[in-house]
Amino acid sequence: MRATAAATLAYAAALWLSDEPAPLTAPLTALLVVQVTLYSTLTTSVRRVNSVVAGVLIASAFSLLVGLSWWSLGLIILASLVVGYLVRVGEFVPEVAISAMLVLGVTRVADTAWDRVLETLIGAAVGLLFNVLLPPVWVGSAGESIGGLSRRMRRLLLDMGEGLSAPGPPAAGTVVRYEQRLYEARRLDNDIAEVDASLRQAEDSLRLNPRVREGLLNRVVLRTGLDTLEICAVVLRVMARTLTDLAKGRGGERLFDDEVARAFEELFSRTGDALVSFAALVTSQVSERAEEAERRLTEGLAGAVAARERVAGPLLEGIRRDPRHWQLAGALLAEADRILAELDPEHRSRRLLEELDRSAREQREKHPRLAAVRQWARGERRGRSRRRKRSAAP
Repeated sequence: MRATAAATLAYAAALWLSDEPAPLTAPLTALLVVQVTLYSTLTTSVRRVNSVVAGVLIASAFSLLVGLSWWSLGLIILASLVVGYLVRVGEFVPEVAISAMLVLGVTRVADTAWDRVLETLIGAAVGLLFNVLLPPVWVGSAGESIGGLSRRMRRLLLDMGEGLSAPGPPAAGTVVRYEQRLYEARRLDNDIAEVDASLRQAEDSLRLNPRVREGLLNRVVLRTGLDTLEICAVVLRVMARTLTDLAKGRGGERLFDDEVARAFEELFSRTGDALVSFAALVTSQVSERAEEAERRLTEGLAGAVAARERVAGPLLEGIRRDPRHWQLAGALLAEADRILAELDPEHRSRRLLEELDRSAREQREKHPRLAAVRQWARGERRGRSRRRKRSAAP
């Protein structure tokens, strides 16, 4: 809807401001300039306008010397691509050649060239204005992606736990079942890549957005949350690999006895619940929802830690009775410990503070003058606040 409205208004404005009977360049530019975020719109507008203007100027210069033929077309394409790289228009290098060819192919080159520049400026201005007045925020879609990833990880943990307590099939069937779990764990990499793309879109939508006050904080919260889930996904893949190797080593035997299998099933179930609660905490935008999500995460982790303790004792006794593949059984418990440690709220708080400090330091180093102005403004606000308090004191 935003793109359609922007293109229509750009066409109407071009009809009013230019002499062209059908100024389609304006809606075309507006349609291409209106990106999903205000930040990308600003950067795209400048590069696209540069590319179109460069192509028009090249076509105007060529029209004074040669007409349109196969060899002049080849020369103008080559010159346009070279100029596109020189003026650093990024991914819009082909736009320079396209603009030059379109202008060179008309009869009244000079008039059409300047009309095309005007239409391009109108389209870019309308597209930029739309994202200034109606800047989108894509945090919600990024949050849904993170929540979906946590639910898929929980489902995988439940499947691995149910496999431990299920009646043992033939040896080949057991190995195939755990190999399937390993394949599902590997597919989490693709899911993480999709969530990362959605998160990058959300991060761009928070930059220069007047609707968002704490843009840096929101970006860091989402990014560190995805980093934690990515670490947990790697551990899940290792856990699935451990179960697969253990199934191959056991042959036709069950991996664990009934007591240990039930304890592992409970541990995996509670760990999966903690993963979903962690994702809810990361994506909570309202303080009450965040407090509720943190409470549920704390309770889930407490239940998972208790289940882990119920696993450790029987597992150690079973290893003493049958020490075969003891390192794989111990590794399975260590991998569960790693996931619980990553989800710990205190660990997350330390990580958030570290990332916020690093981001603030990078911003100060990248824009020292802007940082100095902000520091001066904060000092002025504190000074005015102290003066008001002294004047209000009896």
